[in-house]
Amino acid sequence: MKINANRLQSHFEAMSLIGKIGVTGTCRPAHTALEKEGFELAAYWMQKAGMTTHIDNFGNLIGRLEGKNPDLPILMMGSHLDSQPYGGRFDGVAGVLCAIEVITTLSENGIKPERAIEVISFADEEGWRFNKGLFGSRGILGKLDEGELERTDKDGITRGQALKDFGCDILKFKESEYKLGSIFCFLELHIEQGPVLDIANKPIGVVSGISGPLWWTVKLKGMAGHTGSVPMPIRKDALVGAAEIIVAVNEIATQVPGAPTVGTVGTINVFPASRNIIPEEVTFTVDLRDIDLERRNRYEKQLRDRIDKITKKHHLSYEISEDTKSDPRYCADWIKEIIHEECVSLKLDAPELMSGPFHDALALSYACDYGMIFVRCKDGVSHNPLEYSSYEDLALGANVMLGTVVKILKQK
Repeated sequence: MKINANRLQSHFEAMSLIGKIGVTGTCRPAHTALEKEGFELAAYWMQKAGMTTHIDNFGNLIGRLEGKNPDLPILMMGSHLDSQPYGGRFDGVAGVLCAIEVITTLSENGIKPERAIEVISFADEEGWRFNKGLFGSRGILGKLDEGELERTDKDGITRGQALKDFGCDILKFKESEYKLGSIFCFLELHIEQGPVLDIANKPIGVVSGISGPLWWTVKLKGMAGHTGSVPMPIRKDALVGAAEIIVAVNEIATQVPGAPTVGTVGTINVFPASRNIIPEEVTFTVDLRDIDLERRNRYEKQLRDRIDKITKKHHLSYEISEDTKSDPRYCADWIKEIIHEECVSLKLDAPELMSGPFHDALALSYACDYGMIFVRCKDGVSHNPLEYSSYEDLALGANVMLGTVVKILKQK
């Protein structure tokens, strides 16, 4: 039993037209008409595969294939269809479309599972629009933080309003939450988004775990003044302080050569943003990740100390808001073993590797066992229109996923 590689490719090609930018890029923001269009297309394919579909109150698209025993916890698969603002065609999409293809193949072969299977395209995995990701996958588990609906995008639209515009009822979140123990396990296929598989010339990898992400929003406050008249020694320049902190993030993250720690400042906003006014306020984001929790905690303290020292040096005040904080989460050994077995049966030498990026699997790991399959991407490029995985590799990944699902369905 194999998936239909030509059909899978046609689905990728059709989805890539929704939110297309340039020749190969994608911009499909969460909770927008473009994401809804992607949902409608994916839902059509889900229905053709025998699934019932709906969009829940968190903005997740859910396809369900009923099982023989409705009392058994479900097998859940999926990823996301929202993209980065300057993204590619495969990030997230691979996990949704390959899962749909697996269900289609099961249905075509007359396989009715003992337990129900759900395929989910989770809402706002990426997190760039409202500066907080994994919204839909955290939502179904009742793990949203206070104030999340009040977070605004660059146009001042709150998440709450965006969800209402999307057709969701934000007063009925409880109806869309999953009961404890209702999910048997979660399986996610994703492009690697890194160079390990490409360098090793291996099309498929088995994920060992996901690094723990720490996301901050940092706000520095100084004093505006005329750039031509305020002497340098008495300035309270918030941007100078921010520049030193940005360098500190890089120094802290790279202090152990070869370690998988990463630290990034990806956005920065300056007020009042005039060439002849000293910057009074600077807001920027910090992204610090590591598979080693003890090391990440140690680096977090170092960074807090550096921020305190740098702001005192420049006579600035500061605030640190914690947007996301998760421990590293490791894949279930029994699921990894099944994935390895399937790779061997397909004559694939699949190395085991960790994931630096987080995925919806990170949120689901707090509710059930999970496993992940990585597909090679060219030069490790992702979050970029140049992102590319071959359809041959994606088909291999889908076949590994198919075999894994068949074996998981035999588990009691």
